Amino acid sequence: MTADSPHVFTLTGNLLAERTQVFDRWTAGATQRATSESFQVGGKGINVAKMLTRLGAPNTALCFIGGPTGAECEAWLRSRKFSLRTFATTTPTRTGLVVRAAGQSETTFLGLDATPDPAAIRACAEALRQVPTGSVLAVCGSIPGWESSAFDVLRDAFHRWPERGPLVVDTYGPPLTWLANEAAALVRINRTELLSLFPQSSNVSTGELLRLAREKFRALRWAVSDGAGPLWFMAEHHNPETIPTPVVRQVSATGSGDVMLAGALHARFNLGLSWRDAVGWSLPYAAANAAHAEIAEFPEPVTAG
Repeated sequence: MTADSPHVFTLTGNLLAERTQVFDRWTAGATQRATSESFQVGGKGINVAKMLTRLGAPNTALCFIGGPTGAECEAWLRSRKFSLRTFATTTPTRTGLVVRAAGQSETTFLGLDATPDPAAIRACAEALRQVPTGSVLAVCGSIPGWESSAFDVLRDAFHRWPERGPLVVDTYGPPLTWLANEAAALVRINRTELLSLFPQSSNVSTGELLRLAREKFRALRWAVSDGAGPLWFMAEHHNPETIPTPVVRQVSATGSGDVMLAGALHARFNLGLSWRDAVGWSLPYAAANAAHAEIAEFPEPVTAG
């Protein structure tokens, strides 16, 4: 890492106040009593920031915070020394519940999405305009209310961002469709999200979908995961290719894509690897995350360079 390594800003559009409850066993339709409970803050940009911090990469997490649940999230993040910039909104931060039991699949229940109010959106856009040139912006996760006119000011900030630094996209739904048509340095999604851009092409291979994406959208590079299968990567003027992923016994896939994105950002901007090699460098970390229950809290993968 060099003294002039760029600062990474992650934007979480839909923060999550998340509780995890552990049971000996649970079944639908009956009263359940947990054996333990914990609280954590979720959201893709938060997960990316957490892993970047672990890797020693300078970063700041940007997020919308509202209501008592938002206050609880902010207190949790600050107590863990996140570099944080929040934008207050009248909409309470959404809630979620993760349920775990030995021998049963992990189940996640998500509350209602929290659409930020116009004042919070304007504050976020203004903050982005003040970020130093050369910084990296990673737009992460869902962005409720994206198609409303209130987001015009933030869409303009995203559109202008490549003039000042790399734009990285890890989202889905309407924001993905819009951001894929910007000059993004990298779009990191899974195959299901890629298919959402071509709804009539469910039987088309990932490689061919990427070729279609190159013809249709302006994004410069794509990294597409498909569960435990190889990751697809495509850079401009190059054919799509696959990069093998390490084989692990999966415990929880939650956050593995976020860990992968953080690893790729660190390897690209702090280690100086090419985008293709940076994505490959990140995969052992993503696999290690999938082999453990908590996000970015796994032992160091022995296969990482």
